Amino acid sequence: MNTTILLLLFTPLVGFLINTFFGKSLGKTISGVIGTTAIVVSFLCAICLFSQINANGKSFTFHLADWFSIGSIKVKFSFLFDQLSVLWLLFVTGIGALIHLYSINYMHEDDNMHKFFSYLNLFVFFMIALVAGSNLLIMFIGWEGVGLCSYLLIGFWYKNQDYNDAAKKAFIMNRIGDLGFLIGIFILAYASGTLEFDGIKKMLEFNNASVNQSFYSIAALCLFIGACGKSAQLPLATWLPDAMAGPTPVSALIHAATMVTAGIFMITRMNFLFDLTPEIQNVIAIVGAITAIVAASIGLVQNDIKKVLAYSTVSQLGLMFLALGLGAYEVAVFHVITHAFFKACLFLGSGSVIHALHGEQDMRNMGGLRKVMPITFWTMMISTLAISGIFPFSGFWSKDEILMTAFHSNIPLWVIGSIASIMTAFYMFRLMYLTFFNDFRGTEEQKHHLHESPALITIPLVILATLAAIGGAISLPGNSWLNHYLAPLFKKHEAHHLDGQAYILMAIATVGALVGIGIAYSKYLKKKEIPVADSEVQGLHKVLSNKYYLDEIYMATIVKPIYLISNFAKKNVEKFISKAVIGLGGATYALSIKGKKIQNGNIGVYLFAFIFGMVGFLVYVFIIRDVK
Repeated sequence: MNTTILLLLFTPLVGFLINTFFGKSLGKTISGVIGTTAIVVSFLCAICLFSQINANGKSFTFHLADWFSIGSIKVKFSFLFDQLSVLWLLFVTGIGALIHLYSINYMHEDDNMHKFFSYLNLFVFFMIALVAGSNLLIMFIGWEGVGLCSYLLIGFWYKNQDYNDAAKKAFIMNRIGDLGFLIGIFILAYASGTLEFDGIKKMLEFNNASVNQSFYSIAALCLFIGACGKSAQLPLATWLPDAMAGPTPVSALIHAATMVTAGIFMITRMNFLFDLTPEIQNVIAIVGAITAIVAASIGLVQNDIKKVLAYSTVSQLGLMFLALGLGAYEVAVFHVITHAFFKACLFLGSGSVIHALHGEQDMRNMGGLRKVMPITFWTMMISTLAISGIFPFSGFWSKDEILMTAFHSNIPLWVIGSIASIMTAFYMFRLMYLTFFNDFRGTEEQKHHLHESPALITIPLVILATLAAIGGAISLPGNSWLNHYLAPLFKKHEAHHLDGQAYILMAIATVGALVGIGIAYSKYLKKKEIPVADSEVQGLHKVLSNKYYLDEIYMATIVKPIYLISNFAKKNVEKFISKAVIGLGGATYALSIKGKKIQNGNIGVYLFAFIFGMVGFLVYVFIIRDVK
């Protein structure tokens, strides 16, 4: 078992090192195969661990070494394998492997393909560390690592300055959230005397903390701020749509299996802390609901196929946070899994479309691709039905669980979540109708080269579409394998059974989704409307197209004041400091010129200095000190 764990943890790191140092000489195909094989090995190891834990229900800790200690706080370099971490590792490595396989063909024309695969491997390595770490510090290493890798991958095509700006934006906004996370870690270390998850849990259960309970509320809020940054919740959500600057496999990896799920995982892992802070849970639920509807409304008018999916991700993450805030951790995990299936498929499908159109991402220049790209069309259609919440696809079950939980806990939040879900159905079918139906609106050259993508691209699409179709079976109302599997980790949560009220809520959600689909059908398929040019949008449409001017607000209220302060400091404070430092240097130089004249080789002067010093020393020792 130790060998299995070591292979799981470090095979992606080996793939990173091989591609970093030897990838260029090995060639594109071999570097892609090495990178993909590394993740496949980790996936197989995750299956072995899952089989063991699912069979006996016992978690265990793999201890590598004692790391360091500060006072009574001892930090171990160890990894925790329980129901939650192993389940997360399954879809991180499994979907990660499919994305790697897809990338072999998608990135084959790129001269830096070996570098791309080394970054992907490193990304997965850090995500494994984040998920499997047995304490907050190991988690934080993985947390920062995926942030670094996202920066490298979003700005992978670094010759485009806009892509560099998007990478910097993602990096800086995540650092804001990470500061909150770090402060939360410090508070928990002080309050609990440990950073180990098991140790913090025991401290809270037995209420042996020697500090005020409000410390834990502050710690929970700080951890949530960290989750807002990593999982793109308001007000730290604006980096994620701009992350579309990276290659499409990066978008799939960030939005489906890795970075954006980190915040959900962290709160779920620390459920025993958040259960003790209901006021923070309320904040999480409200922020999640607001993020869901704000992002969904922006997605209504986007014309870039990847931007639609990006805002869809932010909205779906909001629904997950809504579930977390209501204490339904297993429901949030369920939606994380189904979302990973259909969102990875949708992003890789959009990449297939972009690949066929030689880089075109504007849906206004697409259309009619259904016949020439049937595999891409049907896999994306299945995933679109899933994310829209249509029975019996996976998203129907997971999204309805969230909405039912909200209905029983907070009706206004249920209303907001339902409206966001209706918007989701509308903009996703808007995407499908504009991309695959009616006549092709691109150039004649693009039309001449239209083709279905090769097998390395379509095989992952078929696998993911299949999972998006049947993945909901893991947690059916009244017969949930997932809830039973995760039961040892959470307080008992009231399961939803298929009674009359449940059927009514399902019917309402389904009718809402069909209404959204019907409006999209009427506008974009029946009437064949095409979105207007960006320069012609007006009114509310313009507000939504400009993302409620959030970037402009941040620029005016945060960025520009910082620029003004820094410019003032540069022109005034920095000059004063420079003059002071230069003045001290000049004074030192002037004294040294005078002082070196004493060093003239005259022995009499040296003897006088020696005697003067000795007399001073003796006076201090025998007279001044005695007087004191």
